[in-house]
Amino acid sequence: MAFPAQRLRRLRQNEGIRGLVRENELSANKFILPLFAVPGSGIRKEIAALPGNYHLSVDELVHEACAAKDLGIPAVLLFGLPESKNDEASGAYDPKGIVQRAVRALKRSCPDVVVITDVCACEYTTTGHCGFIKDGYLDNDSSLELLTKITVSHAEAGSDIVAPAAMLDGQIAAMRAALDGRGFKNLPIMAYAAKYSSKLYDPFFKEGTNSTLAFGDKRTHQMDYSNADEAMREIALDIEEGADIVMVKPALFYLDIVARAKREFHMPLAVYNVSGEYAMIDAAARMGRLNRDSIMLEALTSMKRAGADLIITYFAKRAAEVLERKTGSGYGHVEAEVLEEALAKVR
Repeated sequence: MAFPAQRLRRLRQNEGIRGLVRENELSANKFILPLFAVPGSGIRKEIAALPGNYHLSVDELVHEACAAKDLGIPAVLLFGLPESKNDEASGAYDPKGIVQRAVRALKRSCPDVVVITDVCACEYTTTGHCGFIKDGYLDNDSSLELLTKITVSHAEAGSDIVAPAAMLDGQIAAMRAALDGRGFKNLPIMAYAAKYSSKLYDPFFKEGTNSTLAFGDKRTHQMDYSNADEAMREIALDIEEGADIVMVKPALFYLDIVARAKREFHMPLAVYNVSGEYAMIDAAARMGRLNRDSIMLEALTSMKRAGADLIITYFAKRAAEVLERKTGSGYGHVEAEVLEEALAKVR
């Protein structure tokens, strides 16, 4: 039935009605804050490509995680920058490694923070690749053994959720078997299930983890950004192998994949709002081209609208602060007037 019987503006005419019919709302309790642990003490060094995010010694990282929790952000995703690297990536599974130390410190000082650990070797190998290289190619099966060693070491340190990032065939099954065999049957796995080979990761690798590649690229294991059906196969396999949460990475350029994954699998779904996406918004804001907070809220809402249940984002603290300031809720729910103000600034 068409106009005038149907007038869609009836449900937009005032804030009370708009709020009643709003389909998606942001909440800080669905954010996950990435954190970068470095050796030393008293270190809080801003990452140039990710302003507002820092390389943090373990003591400072604990303060940052606790501050995030106070803003209503329930979880952090840990990355480690080791003192040294080697061909075996032994620092990745060392019980005294940087991530393992950070996990233990967080569980002592901020036990209510959900600690998610990134399970990958690229920060720890001399090549910057996600496992062992043989004849110029990432060897899948020997790298699986490395991944399971890292996984168990994180579990023993006290990680609440492990998140494998390497996109190796069979990685979820191998990790699930290793965890179950060591008595960690209840430890969830958040799979980087559809992780695309993207230049949007460059700020993360070049300045976030200092793990640029010595040669080649990661297109033999990360996905071709032209493919969508393949992403569904990857997600389906990870679920079959035992993943508890699935992830699409990056977020903004892949919202079609997010929407399709939610529609097809009905699984807890995370997105990673990656470093390049953050850097683009930050740069545009610094140039005066966009209002930072307005476009931040719009971007994060687009991920929620597409179907994301959890949002890993470098904006987590700033977004939570904006939401808290606007609403006074203490836990950062976007009310109608917040989005109205934000979107009005960029119209």
